[in-house]
Amino acid sequence: MLSVSKCNEFASFFSEKIINIRKAISTSSSNAEVRQIWTQYQKDTMSIFEAIDSKILEEIVQHLKSSTCYLDTLPTSFFKSVLNCLEADLLEVVSASLLSGTFPNSLKTAVVKPLLKKSNLDNTILSNYRPISNLPFYRQNYRKGSFFNQLNKYLNSNGYLDNFQSGFRLHHSTETALIKIINDIRLNSDSGKISVLVLLDLNAAFDTVDHNILLERLENWVGLSGMVLKWFRSYLEGRGYYVSLGEHKSKWTSMTCGVPQGSILAPLLFSLYMLPLSQIMRKNQIAYHSYADDTQIYLALSPNNYSPIDSLCQCIDEINSWMCQNFLQLNKEKTEVIAFGNKDEVFKVNAYLDSRGLTTKNQVRNLGVILETDLSFSSHVKAVTKSAYYHLKNIARIRCFVSSQDLEKLVHAFITSRVDYCNGLLTVLPKKTIRQLQLIQNAAARILTRTRKSEHITPVLRSLHWLPVIFRIDFKVLLLVYKSLNDLGLKYIADMFTEYKPNRPLRSLGSSQLEIPRVHTKQGESAFSYYTARSWNQLPEEIRCAKTLVTFKSRLKTHLFSCAFVE
Repeated sequence: MLSVSKCNEFASFFSEKIINIRKAISTSSSNAEVRQIWTQYQKDTMSIFEAIDSKILEEIVQHLKSSTCYLDTLPTSFFKSVLNCLEADLLEVVSASLLSGTFPNSLKTAVVKPLLKKSNLDNTILSNYRPISNLPFYRQNYRKGSFFNQLNKYLNSNGYLDNFQSGFRLHHSTETALIKIINDIRLNSDSGKISVLVLLDLNAAFDTVDHNILLERLENWVGLSGMVLKWFRSYLEGRGYYVSLGEHKSKWTSMTCGVPQGSILAPLLFSLYMLPLSQIMRKNQIAYHSYADDTQIYLALSPNNYSPIDSLCQCIDEINSWMCQNFLQLNKEKTEVIAFGNKDEVFKVNAYLDSRGLTTKNQVRNLGVILETDLSFSSHVKAVTKSAYYHLKNIARIRCFVSSQDLEKLVHAFITSRVDYCNGLLTVLPKKTIRQLQLIQNAAARILTRTRKSEHITPVLRSLHWLPVIFRIDFKVLLLVYKSLNDLGLKYIADMFTEYKPNRPLRSLGSSQLEIPRVHTKQGESAFSYYTARSWNQLPEEIRCAKTLVTFKSRLKTHLFSCAFVE
C-alpha cells in the first residue's frame, strides 16, 4: 500500500544504510604520502569558469534528454519549445552562479524512486530495493551547460584522468574496457600463461564518498582552485532528497556524504575520488581496469610459478585498507575470482588460490558479459538467446496492434541491442555459436516483415539493410580500429596497433597497413589485436584511407554488405 509512511520508511532505510556502512568502516585520516607522490606531476590549475553564450546554451538544452522530473515546474518538452523566451534569464542565473562560486539551493534536492533489484525478489523487504535518483531537467541543463564540458576539457588536456578508467567517458564503454582485458588474457594464454582476474565489489560506493576527501582530491590531485573549487564545495553542501511513491512523498532527508546519482557529474567525481587507487596496483605490478565503481585487477602466471599471487593478495589487502581510509567498503563476499587458460593448469591455480583464501569460480558476470575459464562465451550467448527469444515472443503478441515503424523500434530496443552488446568480444567464435545469434536476428526479421518460416531469410535481411551478425561484429571492431588510428578513439585501444613499415616501399601493399602480431594458438588468433589487424589489412585501400569517419562508415558498410549478400 502506497502511503506517506511507506515513503518515510524507505527514506529512513536508505539513509541508515549509508550511516551504518560508514560506521562499520575503519577510517584513517592520513594519505599524505600518496598526495606527495602525485602533486609532483600536477601540470596546471583551473580557478575560474568561462562564461557561456546563448548559442552554447541552446545546443546543450536541445541535446539533453526530454525526460521530466516530479520537481520540474515546466514539462521538459515545453521548456525546450519556449527556450528563446527564457534564454536571457537562464544565462543570467548561470553566470551569477559561476562568478560567485555558488550552486543554487533550489537545485540540491533529488526525487528518489525505490526500484526492485530483481523482479523475482520479495517486494516487502526494503533491502531488495535500490534508490534511483531523478533530477530536475533544469538541474541537468545547469550542470552540463555551466561547466561540465569545461571541466572535461581541462582534465583531458592535462592527462589527469586515469587511462584505465572507462566509465562514462567519451569514446569509452563497457565494451572497450572488456576488449582491453580479454585481449590481454588471450595473449597471456597464447604465451602459455594463466590469467587470474579479480572482480572487486564495492558496497554503495557512490553514496559513501566523503565530501572533505573529495574536495581534497579536486584541489591537490587535479588542481581545482578559486571559484571553481568554491563552486564544487557549494554544490556538495546542503544536498538532500525525498522518496516518492505514486502521489505520496517522504519528508526531506539530508545527505552529508556521497555524490548525486542520476547526474552526469557523479561518475566523473567518483573517478577523481578514486585516482590514488591506481598507484597501489602499479606498485604491486598488477594490471587493472575500472568502469565507474566496478574495478578489476588481473595478472599472468607462468606454469608452476605462483609467486605473483602473493603480490595479488597483498594488493587486495592494500586496496581494502585504502578503501577504509576513504570511507569505501569492499564487499569481500561479492568479490569474484576466475582463472583463464589451460584446463589442467587452471585446476592447479584454483587450488592454490583457494589455499590463499581466494575462492574461484568457473564463470563470472563482468560488466554484463558472462566469462568462462575457456573464453568460449557459450554461456553468454545462451543467456542472450534466452532473453532475446523471451522479448521476441512478447513483441510477436502485440505486432498486430502497433505500426511497422513502432514495431521496428521495439525490435531494435529489445533484440538488436542485446545481440550487439559487446559483440566486439565475439570475434572468431565457432560458427555454431554465432549461428545462435544469427537465428535471433532471423526471427526478428520475420516478425518485423511477417515472413513465414518456410521462406528464405537472406532476401529479407537484404531488404531491411541488416548486416548478418558476423558482419555486424566486423563492422564494430573495424570502426574501433579506424577511430584509434585517427585520434578519434582511446589510448589503450590505439596502443594495441603498430603501423606496418616495410624495409623497402612496396606499392602493392598500399598504405595504412598494420603489423600483425605473431601468435601460436587459437586464443592468440581470437585476440582483438590480432584479428582486427588482419581484418584491417584485408580491407580495400579506399576504405582504410577514408578521410572522415562518416565516409569510412559508409564505405565499410557497403563493402561488408556486398560480402554478405553476394549476387
